[in-house]
Amino acid sequence: MSENIPAEADWERAPSLVDGAIDLELTPASADLKYWLAAVPQGTLRGHVLGHADDVRPLSVVSEPGPLNSALTMELAFRSIAEEKATRAIAYMVALAPDNDCLEFYSTQLLDEARHAMVFRSHLLQLGIPKAELWQSVERLAQRDRDGVLVPLEEFGLRVLRDEGDFIGGVLVLTVLVEGVLAPSAELSERKWRVFDPAAADIERGAGIDEIRHLTVGSAIVRDHLLKHPEDKPRVLELIQEGYRLWGRLPTHDMLQRRESLFQQGIEEHGKLLGDYEVWPGRRLVDTTAEERMATGQAWADRMQRARLAYMGLEEAI
Repeated sequence: MSENIPAEADWERAPSLVDGAIDLELTPASADLKYWLAAVPQGTLRGHVLGHADDVRPLSVVSEPGPLNSALTMELAFRSIAEEKATRAIAYMVALAPDNDCLEFYSTQLLDEARHAMVFRSHLLQLGIPKAELWQSVERLAQRDRDGVLVPLEEFGLRVLRDEGDFIGGVLVLTVLVEGVLAPSAELSERKWRVFDPAAADIERGAGIDEIRHLTVGSAIVRDHLLKHPEDKPRVLELIQEGYRLWGRLPTHDMLQRRESLFQQGIEEHGKLLGDYEVWPGRRLVDTTAEERMATGQAWADRMQRARLAYMGLEEAI
């Protein structure tokens, strides 16, 4: 089976999110609906609808009340809302797609993002939230960060897509300003939850493999557009700068610091469970600090942004 699955979509062979988003090249034509149907259900997902095997479960220190549970439920609630908003925005991209390759690709991305929202919500149930209280709990856990971070990003993206009908602008917002900034934090999440909650880590792994495809194809679309229409480059650069100015006003640092501070409390209480597990080569997770993890995630984001922008011919935006 794995012989028929592209390496970048295979559970065992796919690179990390950051490395894949930097090095891989995919286009809408090469990552069309046929590609998705062959690669994702049995490759990335391996038939696991919820993103992990049934016997992969969180440790009790995560599913019981405490700082680890608080950190992870806050993160999952936020991610579920972010993916839901992305799903809705991508519907405009499907409608605006200039050709069938782009239509098919963004149709698959729409389904990917809807699945991500579903699996993040579903894992909250495994962490002890009653099913009858799921939606109220998502609201309670993520309302502050939804309103502070996601709503302004959504308004920016909808202005470009819904109000201005700008397909390339929408690709740029999604690829550079939303997924391109948020994705590296998902890479860190996969690594830091691997011991405490291997199910959450597997969920992040599957979502990360999808994001590699989203980021690389989106970059290829923008690159191809600018090669054909170099006169559009000043407008594209201005849109990126406007997006970066927006990011500079968002309380993302405070959001991540709250989560990492809770995770740090969890390390202090349950660090013995981590043993010598390394969150990145040469660095044991038990020895890291909240500030170090945040700085590392930011460094990954900067590295990926620089590589993607250079690939698109937009080095001036760096």
